[in-house]
Amino acid sequence: MCDLLGVDRRRYYEWRARQAAGPSAREQRDADLTAQIRAFHDASAGTYGAPRIRADLRDEGVAVSRKKVASLMKDAGIAGISPRTWHPPTTVRGADPFPVPDLVERAFDTGARDCVWLSDITYLRTGEGWAYLCVVRDGHTRRVLGRAVADSLHTDVVEAALRQAVALRGDLAGKVVFHADRGVQYTSAQIAAAAKELGLLRSMGRTGVCWDNAPAESFWSVFKNEYYHRHVFATIEDARRGSYTWIDGWYNARRRHSALGYLSPLEYERRQLALAA
Repeated sequence: MCDLLGVDRRRYYEWRARQAAGPSAREQRDADLTAQIRAFHDASAGTYGAPRIRADLRDEGVAVSRKKVASLMKDAGIAGISPRTWHPPTTVRGADPFPVPDLVERAFDTGARDCVWLSDITYLRTGEGWAYLCVVRDGHTRRVLGRAVADSLHTDVVEAALRQAVALRGDLAGKVVFHADRGVQYTSAQIAAAAKELGLLRSMGRTGVCWDNAPAESFWSVFKNEYYHRHVFATIEDARRGSYTWIDGWYNARRRHSALGYLSPLEYERRQLALAA
């Protein structure tokens, strides 16, 4: 057989001895790492890539490089979720009855929580028609502070999310800049009155310039690719329950954020409070 296949007989016997001896220490470690990687990938609902899985391994005391994790994932056919390249615009410009300046100027993270809150609305397809999800997020900790789903694009959905954020954080009158785009909901008299009542400073980016509210667009990319596009909602109530569960139970509580040193928003805030204490 060696003559027929052109194989050196000595190499053949070396190979047979290695097979009989079982996997080497390196091969066994790779197998163990791959099993851990698969477990963390499954726990993330198949969304995590190499950087976040490496952070999970690091928390378990496993010292491994990102490139090694990426290599093992490739060999095992494990892949995270990649963002899609196109998102349809949903902003309908309002008439600006109350002109609002841009107080943020793309400085969304000022280094402290409750300085800048960011808000935006996206649509959700359901078997009962369109639903609309509004969120309010902290620009520093990335935590979603308020979220609301409605069956119409009425300004009530924005006010509901905003009041939820204020109820969570407490009285911060005069301290928080509430930043959004110039959609009709945010330029309305209703939101102007609510912001005045709650003591929030209103701020808006320019029309048609997505970078002026970039963190909100980034959040929708994560939400749509890691959750929304992977589910079908029969009713608006299904979309509401599913969105709230993903935001509260996964994004805020467990999903690792690269800008936070691969901590979740809640864990990042907890460590902030511990350091302050």
